[in-house]
Amino acid sequence: MTAERAGALRLEAADREAATSPAVASARRVITAEADALRVLAHQVGSAFAEVVGRLAAVSGRVVVTGMGKSGHVARKIAATLASTGTPALFVHPAEASHGDLGMITPQDAVVALSNSGETPELRDLILYTRRFGILLVAVAGRARSTLVEAADLALVLPEVREACPMGLAPTTSTTCMLALGDALAVALLERRGFSASDFALFHPGGKLGSQLLRVEQLMHKGDELPLVGPDCPMVEAVLQMSDKRLGCVGVVEGGRLVGIVTDGDLRRHMAPDLFERPVRELMTPRPRTIDRRALAVEALAVMNGGGRPVTVLFVVEDGRPVGALHLHDCLKAGIV
Repeated sequence: MTAERAGALRLEAADREAATSPAVASARRVITAEADALRVLAHQVGSAFAEVVGRLAAVSGRVVVTGMGKSGHVARKIAATLASTGTPALFVHPAEASHGDLGMITPQDAVVALSNSGETPELRDLILYTRRFGILLVAVAGRARSTLVEAADLALVLPEVREACPMGLAPTTSTTCMLALGDALAVALLERRGFSASDFALFHPGGKLGSQLLRVEQLMHKGDELPLVGPDCPMVEAVLQMSDKRLGCVGVVEGGRLVGIVTDGDLRRHMAPDLFERPVRELMTPRPRTIDRRALAVEALAVMNGGGRPVTVLFVVEDGRPVGALHLHDCLKAGIV
């Protein structure tokens, strides 16, 4: 028996053993119950959801998300997702709201209140505050006949499904539905506003995702950092420019437009006793690859690696005129790979 086959048999045995584990059975039961609840929720979403999205999109202030206990934890996540996808939002703790934080909520805002029972006592003062000042109140609750839903301007009622907890008490299925509904609101608002990848980058400047969404103009060399020469310039001057600007190339400009490029690789390929006396136009590569300053840096990396032969530098052009240069090392330093 081969080592590969023996390893496969051991994995199969481990899978059979796991399938009989009470912990695995419990996990599968919970996940299945929550997945079933989400399917019910998906079919239940309708005109009420569309109206909520329309009203929230029209809010000139912020979307204030609130909830107590487990609903509060979900509310924090929903507020964070809304804020990061173009909908100004914040979380307000309902108990703290009664002790001064109501002042964070203005008549220009909207409040999205989460409560599975719809009877959370800590929400009382916040509900009354929205009614007093005519602030849009959206309820997300598990019971249609509840204080929160009846007081709200609009309501999204969760499907009537059991909690995954065997006692039917611990918030599990209900909080999963709340979370999914919050994600659905955030994405629907994102799409309604035409929120783009570049907009997303503004709110996520850090981390891997942020680096992938950097634009070329944020990384490029410009101004006096650009190595540029004319086509009739002697190669000795071009090499001095190349050494001074340290990009491993010079751009060749005629009439203000980029017409070619000479790289350190070109120098090695054309090495000869008269190299430094020859004009740049005899060695340059015409019609070099270029990129727009508004392109994503990850797109520039793809251009560098395409075309059959990888290059390490792209000139950034506007109407054919060089306005910057992007080096492969600039992308690597920014974490773009």
